[in-house]
Amino acid sequence: MKRVLILVLALLFIAASFGFAQKKLTFAYMPGIEDPFMRMIEQGAAAKAKELGASLIVGEYPKAWGADIQVPILEALVARGGFDFLIVVPTSNEALIAPLKKINAKGIPMVTTDTFLGNGDYSKASNFSFPLAYIGTDNVLGGYEVGKRLAELIGNTGKVYMNTTNPDASSVTGRRDGFLKAMKEFPEIQVVGIDYNLDVQETAQRQTSAVLQKHPDLKGIFGTNLFSAQGAYQAVDNAGLSGEVKIASWDATPDLIQALKDGKVDLVLAQRPYQIGQLAVEWGYKFLTQKATVPKKVIPGFFFFTRENVDAPGSQSYIYQ
Repeated sequence: MKRVLILVLALLFIAASFGFAQKKLTFAYMPGIEDPFMRMIEQGAAAKAKELGASLIVGEYPKAWGADIQVPILEALVARGGFDFLIVVPTSNEALIAPLKKINAKGIPMVTTDTFLGNGDYSKASNFSFPLAYIGTDNVLGGYEVGKRLAELIGNTGKVYMNTTNPDASSVTGRRDGFLKAMKEFPEIQVVGIDYNLDVQETAQRQTSAVLQKHPDLKGIFGTNLFSAQGAYQAVDNAGLSGEVKIASWDATPDLIQALKDGKVDLVLAQRPYQIGQLAVEWGYKFLTQKATVPKKVIPGFFFFTRENVDAPGSQSYIYQ
């Protein structure tokens, strides 16, 4: 009996040493708003967690964008507990710093996805450098590339307008800044306005309608996210100007892809939200199990849909299903 006990203890020790007795890890995902992009991040995170033998719990999806809505949901998720790592989409560069810093102080490591805190430089010792990484699109580069393509669509001359969402979300401010940088390279293009719709599609539609009335010679529009782009193309379509006013949109929702096919939208930038979710779990798992050093920025690429490639088999995986 003594020999059997010693053998059992030895086997348990060996198993623990090789990680076989390691507990099942749990990741938590806190989205920023209810939309297809955020759902795709969840899908990617859930798939990678399952692949790694971990699990994923998801906070309630906020019905609107903003720290005042997200923070109570986030705090409820943390109070519920039962997770080892947090994946979060901060709805404000500044207002989410204190709540997330408090969570980090509890010993919960985290990455931010889609948006970042402060200026996003987590490598520096600052009030917002505690997240392990920002995992998401290079929004400045994306906005710049959209600008160049929209300029080409309108013949490098004329009036353009931008409809965007929130002035304190790093994702859309990056797209705005990148787009404006591109416009500076085209002296015959005039940016006639920028409106913020606060992630309300109906507001984007009203704002765009007002701009069309004020500038009947408008030639191009950049909608910086799905709410902006969907509201903008509806306003243009209602005015009977589809095809005349070129629309560059961000986010490959089924609605925007169909609008592209129908000639109501002319360009769609697709991010890679599924991959963002996968990478968030993958790097979190490496950090927890291997003490791996996580890169401060992990940047998946993006893809442009046009009417020429929208039906190509290789393009379909970029649609937010």
